[in-house]
Amino acid sequence: MNTSARPLLLCSLAATGLLMLSACGKHDASNDTPAPASTAPATPTPMTPAPATTPAPSSTAMTPAMPTSTAPAPASTTASAAPVNADAFAVSKVVVGDAVTAAHTVSQAKDTIAANQKAIYASVETNGRTDGATLSARWSYDEGKGQLVSAISQSIATTGPAVTTFKIQNPHAWPAGKYKVEIALDGKPVSTRAFEVKSSS
Repeated sequence: MNTSARPLLLCSLAATGLLMLSACGKHDASNDTPAPASTAPATPTPMTPAPATTPAPSSTAMTPAMPTSTAPAPASTTASAAPVNADAFAVSKVVVGDAVTAAHTVSQAKDTIAANQKAIYASVETNGRTDGATLSARWSYDEGKGQLVSAISQSIATTGPAVTTFKIQNPHAWPAGKYKVEIALDGKPVSTRAFEVKSSS
């Protein structure tokens, strides 16, 4: 009985091994080809261009490049054909000065500020709409090593033109020299204004 069970066991192990190998091969073939959304079939035929209805960004990003492809790269046409959003939130103007109006705008733009002024302002005018953009002002003293004076951020929610005013103050006289304020929108620099502080002699 031991001799007849042994060949049966060997046959079943061999069949199981073949089953596993065949399943393993099928699994590898399906993983070799990415499954892009609405592109050519999973097993592309060499030298066959993609159908005309295939979206250009998906087909160029997901299928390998053909050595004799005659189709032009559509990336530049996609970028230039993008519609301009008139309501896009953007910085339109930055003004530096030493006083503000009741509407929180700089009353007079200045390139030179007296050292005895206690506060320096930067009013940032914006257009467009946003539900939560972040404006930031990075003030620096450019003499010597370029020291950071202050970094301030403000979250903005607006449906039209708005003004955001940033302020730095010093209870003592400002050191004389060149300064600048860099305005960033969502972490990306959009404007820089340089000004000079002069001591009153």
